[in-house]
Amino acid sequence: MSFGAVSRVGTNVAALNSLHTLNKVNNKVTMHQMRISTGRRINTAEDDPAGSTISVKLDTRARGLGQALNNVGEAKNVLGISEGGLNNIYDILLTMKEKTTLAASDTLGSSERGAIATQLTDFAAEINRIVAETTFNGTALLDSTYNATFQSGAETTDVLNVAVSQSHTASSLGVNSLTVNTSSAASTSLAAVNTAISTVSSTLQTVGSVVSWLSVKENTLGVAINNTKAALSRIRDADLAHEQLELTKFQILQQTALSSLAQANANPQSMLSLFR
Repeated sequence: MSFGAVSRVGTNVAALNSLHTLNKVNNKVTMHQMRISTGRRINTAEDDPAGSTISVKLDTRARGLGQALNNVGEAKNVLGISEGGLNNIYDILLTMKEKTTLAASDTLGSSERGAIATQLTDFAAEINRIVAETTFNGTALLDSTYNATFQSGAETTDVLNVAVSQSHTASSLGVNSLTVNTSSAASTSLAAVNTAISTVSSTLQTVGSVVSWLSVKENTLGVAINNTKAALSRIRDADLAHEQLELTKFQILQQTALSSLAQANANPQSMLSLFR
């Protein structure tokens, strides 16, 4: 910093020094006011170039993980709808098992067997309706055509494939044309129903296993999001208590700098006494 003689009034060096200091203090006041108003320590890359770069990466990762968490939730929704449809089909198959088991006894007459046959036909039609109605976003889930990939993480390799490759229509399960007109025919139908029950049970087991894994994935993603945001906050967010303290300090310095500038501007006037 340069110092000038008071007698050299052409350039008021003292006033220039005070003005320069005032400008620096004003910049500090503006910076701390912005940090307090935005809640962020880094508002521009100029504030902390390295911290800005890291915070952008952390923010990008946190947002990616957040969307991945939503994707996992969507996958669970898909499987939840599938499970609901499968449970309904499973319940119907259990009822069909009861009816075919009843028909396998020679104690029934032709009229009773006819009534059971009608019920079995209605049950098969209901299974087909359930398959047709079990959809997600217009896509059927239980007719063996559903095959979707979900992004389950922030990296390109974090993907989950969800597929229901087994068709669960009555014909695919082998229960669309059950006959119970004789006890032996009913026994054959009973075997077909048992196979269908086993098929649906196996699919339910697979769905349950995937849902269980997705629940673990949800928890993992939740922890990762929290940790990433904590690291981001440490770098990007402002410590408001500290910022308020600094703002108060520079506001005081701002007032003293203004007073100093006023005094520096008044000092050259003392030279007028030499001309009286």
